[in-house]
Amino acid sequence: MAMATKLQWWPRLLLLTHSAFFLLSHAASLPWTLDNVSGLHPVVLLPGSTCSQIEARLTDAYEPPSPLCAAHKGDGQWHRLWKTAAAPDADAPCFADQFRLVYDDAAGDYRNAPGVETRAVSFGSTRGFLADDPADKELCMGKLVEALERAGYRDGETLFGAPYDFRHAPAPPGTANREVSRFRRRLRELVERASRTNGDKPVILVSHSQGGYFALDFLNRSPLPWRRRFVKHFVMASTGAGGFVLLMQTLLPSLQVRMIFPGTLSALPSPVAFGDDTPLVVTTNRSYAARDMPAFLAAAGLPPQAVWLYETRALPVALSLGPPLVPMTCVNGGGVPTVEKLVYPCPGGLGAAPEVVYGDGDGVVNLASILALDTVMGGDPRQEHYRSMRIANMSHLGVVSDALALERLLGEILYAATPAVDARAM
Repeated sequence: MAMATKLQWWPRLLLLTHSAFFLLSHAASLPWTLDNVSGLHPVVLLPGSTCSQIEARLTDAYEPPSPLCAAHKGDGQWHRLWKTAAAPDADAPCFADQFRLVYDDAAGDYRNAPGVETRAVSFGSTRGFLADDPADKELCMGKLVEALERAGYRDGETLFGAPYDFRHAPAPPGTANREVSRFRRRLRELVERASRTNGDKPVILVSHSQGGYFALDFLNRSPLPWRRRFVKHFVMASTGAGGFVLLMQTLLPSLQVRMIFPGTLSALPSPVAFGDDTPLVVTTNRSYAARDMPAFLAAAGLPPQAVWLYETRALPVALSLGPPLVPMTCVNGGGVPTVEKLVYPCPGGLGAAPEVVYGDGDGVVNLASILALDTVMGGDPRQEHYRSMRIANMSHLGVVSDALALERLLGEILYAATPAVDARAM
């Protein structure tokens, strides 16, 4: 479909956006709300990484590293593991032991430590990722939830949340991935229930950051007739098509995080967005482009198994990233200094502190990854309805928290949620 055809509804969207925000700003004085008047389509939100709250239950099989870590062992009760108002210290032995994942060679899949059971809190509700810390409200779509509620949406009725265990990540078809498979089943049931309880209207999926990868995996694993029946529109915010360089910096020996999860490896820069000859890390001995990621991971000190898991699980997913084949809008920031290259001018390799070269992006996701969406998603002839919106001088977080960005994002959602608008005719 030609771009002119894809954008022919833009003037109407501008009109609706400004009209909607007039209504939102005056919602307290109005005797009715938008969903009462027009029966808006239900919305399901998928938050970014670390936003979902995770509870743990310790069975009798749990072997604590110290007596202090056995406080909840065998009591049958769920307790909050991530995240409370006092964020857990990743170096604290109890938290680290109970939050870690173990790769089971026999099952070919990740699992919790023996004796540890986990679950995402309040699946189906946005309250499942609005953590106790008020600072998380901006990060975890809290301001978007408030704006949607001012527009007439109600949590558990027309507005739903799909928290997930962000330690995990999608894996290639045919690969064991019990946790993400379970999430897909639960999300499918949630979407069908949201539709059924709202007059059989299809839903609007809205994701932020890592939530976009989970949403794309969910959509691409769902039968196409089901997608077209139950999903009216997919709005993906602050997600690129090929990872981001900043993540490589966290894996360096001087800054390396204690725990590396599948979700960490899945967001590394991909050849889909970064050219084969584009150096992302430069030392006195060699440079590393996106295609050299296994060599970089090994040089950064990751164990051989972690490198192998990247090559067999994370990389194939990144290379096969494709469009959802439902109407889609990508909303991203830009114009914010973003880590683009790490340079090591002195001998010593990756062990020293690098010189950081900044480029364009949203402060997290590089512009190259954002622009690649137009090819990977919009350039696929099967994706008939695609739109990319880039908001100047807007950060990764700002897309779901800044007032100007929220106006643009909410305009997309409300326009897609209007019954009179058929996204497939845009």
